Amino acid sequence: MLKFVTAVVVILNFTACTFFDSNKKTEAIARVNSDYLYAADIANLVPPGISKEDSIVIVRSFIDRWASKKLLIKVAEVNLKRDKKAEFDTLIQQYKIDLYTKAYLEEIVKRTTDTVISETELRDYYKENKENFKTNGTLVRLRYISLQKDNPKVELIKSKFFDFRKSDKKFWDTYTLQLNSFALNDSIWTELSQVYDKLRFITPDNRDSYILPGKTIQKIEDKNVYFVKISNVIDKNQVAPYQYLKPTLREVILNKRKLELIKKFEKEITDDAIKDKKYEVYK
Repeated sequence: MLKFVTAVVVILNFTACTFFDSNKKTEAIARVNSDYLYAADIANLVPPGISKEDSIVIVRSFIDRWASKKLLIKVAEVNLKRDKKAEFDTLIQQYKIDLYTKAYLEEIVKRTTDTVISETELRDYYKENKENFKTNGTLVRLRYISLQKDNPKVELIKSKFFDFRKSDKKFWDTYTLQLNSFALNDSIWTELSQVYDKLRFITPDNRDSYILPGKTIQKIEDKNVYFVKISNVIDKNQVAPYQYLKPTLREVILNKRKLELIKKFEKEITDDAIKDKKYEVYK
């Protein structure tokens, strides 16, 4: 099958340090037809500290794979039908164009896009487009704590938790060390799936009993007691709240700016080409 291909692979008896010798950059170590592999091509192939024997195995394996690829591409070029090769050549050329232009535009966008987005702009965009941002699942605002049920301060902690006050910050700074787990910031919207992970006694089957706005929960599980306060709930397919959407809104506005910048740049470069008579359309 490969009679028309002549391949000669020569492994020179290098020591490990030979592979890293900068003076050997032009010295060929293998050949397949008119393609050569040089010592410089494998200069960083062998990790430091590898024995000479292992180095030879690594290098030989690499060279064999290199030779196989060279031989296979030659066989493919000879045996593939002309129309199939033409199709692949078109795809390769298009891929090159897409890769170059995408990389160049990304650099342009990176250097020139204004990334500062004001709170006013975010809120205005939310007001104008909020109907387009519906929840995929239930969102919950809550706070909770979990601690050993035999904790001597359990009643005090319970009282402070349900009568939650900003003035109790020092108290919580002290007593959170005694908690198994906690989340005291109930201004953050959380997906219900995360609630299931943190509060295992709440499940999809019983969620309607627990996940209710204003609901207070005291639950004993084994040696632990949970105190939970549900502040608010938004069900699936409802308009998502601003604070929950804020990071997404920022990305949407940035992407919108980038697309507008790309369109502007493409128009400018086309207009300049027409002006300089580098681009013409013949009727």
